[in-house]
Amino acid sequence: MPKINVLSKQLAELIAAGEVVERPASVVKELLENSIDAGADTVTLEIKNGGISYIRITDNGCGISRDDIRNAFVSHATSKIADADDLNSIMTLGFRGEALASISAVARVEVMTAVAEEDIGTRYIIESGEEILCDDAGCPKGTTIIVRDLFYKTPARMKFLKKDVTEANAVAGVVDRIALSHPEVSIRFIREGKQVLITSGRGDLFTCIREVFGREFADSLISASATSNGINVSGFVSKPSAARPNRNMQFFFINNRLIKTGTGSAALSEAYKNSIMVGKFPSCVLNISIDPSLVDVNVHPAKTEVRFSDERMIFNAVYYACKNALDIGDTPKQVSEIRKDFYKAPEKPAEQLKINSQPSAVPTPKHDFWQHIPKTEEPKKEVSLPKTAVEVRPVEPTSFVRASAPDVKLTRPAESTEDILLHRPVPKPPEPTVIVTQVKTPAVEEKVSAPETTSEVKTESFSEEDFSLIGEAFRTYILCEYRGKMVIIDKHAAHERIIYEKLKKESGERTPQILMIPVTVTLSKEEYSAVLENLELINDSGFEVEDFGGGCVIVRECPMELSVDDVEDVIGEIAGRFVDKKQDVSFEKLDWIFHSVACRSAIKAGNFTSRLEMERFAKQLLSIPDIRYCPHGRPVLIEMTKRELEKNFGRV
Repeated sequence: MPKINVLSKQLAELIAAGEVVERPASVVKELLENSIDAGADTVTLEIKNGGISYIRITDNGCGISRDDIRNAFVSHATSKIADADDLNSIMTLGFRGEALASISAVARVEVMTAVAEEDIGTRYIIESGEEILCDDAGCPKGTTIIVRDLFYKTPARMKFLKKDVTEANAVAGVVDRIALSHPEVSIRFIREGKQVLITSGRGDLFTCIREVFGREFADSLISASATSNGINVSGFVSKPSAARPNRNMQFFFINNRLIKTGTGSAALSEAYKNSIMVGKFPSCVLNISIDPSLVDVNVHPAKTEVRFSDERMIFNAVYYACKNALDIGDTPKQVSEIRKDFYKAPEKPAEQLKINSQPSAVPTPKHDFWQHIPKTEEPKKEVSLPKTAVEVRPVEPTSFVRASAPDVKLTRPAESTEDILLHRPVPKPPEPTVIVTQVKTPAVEEKVSAPETTSEVKTESFSEEDFSLIGEAFRTYILCEYRGKMVIIDKHAAHERIIYEKLKKESGERTPQILMIPVTVTLSKEEYSAVLENLELINDSGFEVEDFGGGCVIVRECPMELSVDDVEDVIGEIAGRFVDKKQDVSFEKLDWIFHSVACRSAIKAGNFTSRLEMERFAKQLLSIPDIRYCPHGRPVLIEMTKRELEKNFGRV
């Protein structure tokens, strides 16, 4: 049997530090919580190199006395609790007595602190768990802690840290949450010598939200408040129209402590049921005030996981708070609220003239939503006609001409797409007779060129004689007859797959559309960091996204297929996916982007589709045998033979 060894104090603290100190953000969280527990109402945080080389936190709290400074860095030493009964009524953020000991075990720590009862302060230095200095210092009331060279003696831990900008964004995420949980504390955040955040500390949660996330996000919120079974829920929730593609902007607090709660998220989703689109999620900043004896926060060293004595009580309290907020505060969106800042009247007449000379920023409706169907190599036909006949030349597959013309374009004064859709009469040339549905020629010589070999899709010859359009069911499924079978096409799934294949084929060689009014997207700090890490990948997919600072990015260009109204949602979906799937390789991430763009760009089930559009699209789809599933794996069409149909009617 191996001998059992008693680990040294330093080794034991290194092991314990692995649970408490994972990255610079962990250090910042613990130290900020200590400052708030000390009664500070003003805290300043400064970091360099993402917090890896330098972290400084200064507060005006009660400070640490000379007699207690050494004990503060002893494992399981704390001023928050004294006996086992105190664990049942914890109201402070910290209580385990592990933070300072764990931090000092893996970094160089310097403390300058003073209490009101002492005339002179204390300067204390500890490195890797070993005391270096304890001396007098002149400093104001409160505490300043400087952490340098995190993991300098544990290179194995150092190699798991991310880039400086990623670590700094993680720290910014912690600061945001601490600021939201305690709006009565003024927090100043300095990053690489630049002030990036300062909260007023006035105790107004809405003002704090606006300072942290910006005006646009704050203006999308409505107040929520309810009391149920002694549990009070207060804060803000988003309007259904401001829903997001993920839950990354949901913040729950228990007695002003940030937590992760599936119960709260489930109650929030239930309250928004039938008020929000499927696949969308509301945002919230909610604080749950509860008797501390009904919740156990001593579950994990990070203290973000808690257990409730009755989950149903929490569910009901959150549900009623959100439901009441929606019933009272959710009003129809006003047209004047849409991008109102961009349409302010200018002060000078010259500016007014300049604005009026620009084209409208509102996109015009598209008559043919199938115009983004990718080019395919179809058989080309050379038609020989008499000299008096109209000149005929091959048509590009993406051109929208008419329902059943066999891939030809007439060079006479051609009718427009609008003429076709409105059935306007068009003058016909003398000979040969040309009608909308068929082109008759005295002699036709067909020369079929070999299609180019591509890895994306394969085309096959399409038989006009075997095709017949039946119609549409439920404004979702196109019904047609082709080669003795009835074919049912899911128009959204099919269109989505066609756009997806087109995006993949043109990857890196795309011509995006420039947005007249750039779109600003507010993200959580985790999403913000993930987007910045993958900016090159996003821009290669047809976007032009730039860092706008403060957790926001600005989109100046987007793929041609994407509607401007969907840009914000697509960027949010992509950012959330980056956060959830950090380990996926680049080509898989690029696929997500194509999936999101294709899904948003495709025609939606329930949208009106003209018979002309249905016929053209069905022919196009049936000529590409490889397209049988949408990017999500759903079938794009179903075939039914005549015999299978007759069996259902008992005819065979």
